Amino acid sequence: MSEKDTISTHLVREALLQGCPPGAASVELLVKAGIDPVLLDQPEARVPALAYARLWRLLARRTDDEFFGMDPRKLKSGSLAFLCRTAIAQPTVGSGLETCLAFLSLMLDHLPAQLVRQQNLAEIVLPQTRPDPLRAFTYFTYWMIVHGVACWLAGRRIPILAIELRGPRPVFCDDYQVMFSDNLRFDRPRTRMIFSADCLDLPIKRSAEELKRFLAHAPANILVKYRDPDSLASRIRYDLRQMPPDTWPETDGLAATLCVSASTLRRRLAEEGQTYQGIKDSVRKELAIVWLAEPHISFADIAVRLGFADTSSFYKAFRKWVGSNPGHYRSVILNEFSRG
Repeated sequence: MSEKDTISTHLVREALLQGCPPGAASVELLVKAGIDPVLLDQPEARVPALAYARLWRLLARRTDDEFFGMDPRKLKSGSLAFLCRTAIAQPTVGSGLETCLAFLSLMLDHLPAQLVRQQNLAEIVLPQTRPDPLRAFTYFTYWMIVHGVACWLAGRRIPILAIELRGPRPVFCDDYQVMFSDNLRFDRPRTRMIFSADCLDLPIKRSAEELKRFLAHAPANILVKYRDPDSLASRIRYDLRQMPPDTWPETDGLAATLCVSASTLRRRLAEEGQTYQGIKDSVRKELAIVWLAEPHISFADIAVRLGFADTSSFYKAFRKWVGSNPGHYRSVILNEFSRG
C-alpha cells in the first residue's frame, strides 16, 4: 500500500470513539501513529492509510482488542492471527470463510454471521441480535476484516455487488463506497454483503511463510486500496456517470475531448491497469445493480437505459459481469434470497 492511499479523519475519529476517547491518551496514540491530532478538527482532512493501520495496531495493543472496543466481548490480540491460521487449513475459500465467520461469531456477541449460497450468488448475513442497529463504522470494520481475509485466501480481490445495513446512512460515506462498493443500501431489514459465489470454490494455497508475511503487514493489507481520485480512469468513470450510456463517446471521441490522441489515451489507461471498455463495463454494472433494486424498472427499461440493443444482450452482459442473471440478482436484492 502506497502513501498516496488515504483515509478520512472521519474514520480516525470513529476508531477512537470507544477505544480511546478524546484526551491526552488519544493524542499520544495519534502522534505515535504519525497522525497530527490537529487534523481531527478538519472535516476534509485525510491521513495516509498506513498511519491509520498503525493506529489500529496501537489501539489493539493498548486495549487488547482488535475491534476498537465495539463489542461487549473483546476481540483479543492474536485473534486475527488465529483466524487466518485456522482458515488456511481449509481446502477452499468457502470453507475457509465459514471457519472465519464461525470464529468471529464465537468471539463477538453482537455480530453472529451466516454464509448463504444459492446458484451463482452468495451473501454473508449478520442476523439481528438487538433492537437497535450498531454504528455503521462497526459493521464496515467487520466487513473490512472478513473481506480482507477472504481476498487474501482467494489470492485476488473479491468484488462486492452490494452491502446492506440495518442502520441509517452515516453522515460520511465516501470512503466506504470506495473501500467496498458504490452500491451501499441503508435502513434495510438486515445487514449483509452480497458477492459472486464463484470465489468460494477456489482452492486455498497459502503457506506458513505467506501467513507470516500477511500477519506482519496486517491490518494495512486488509485496508482496501483507494482508487486514486486524480487518475485518468477515475476522471473518465466520473464523466460517464454524468451521461446516459447511449451517449457515451467512442475511444476517438473521448480522446478528442481529453485533447490527446487515441493511442495516448489507451497507453495512459494501460499504465493504470485499465481499458476504456473495462471502465464502461464497470459503470454499466454499477448502474444495473442500482436499477435492479427498483422493482418498478423492468429489465427491458434497464437494457435501454444502459444502451443495449435488446434485453437478451443485457442479460448476457450482466451474467458476464456478475455471474448471475438479472432476475436472480433482483430476487436477492428484494429479499427473496434469504430471510431472517
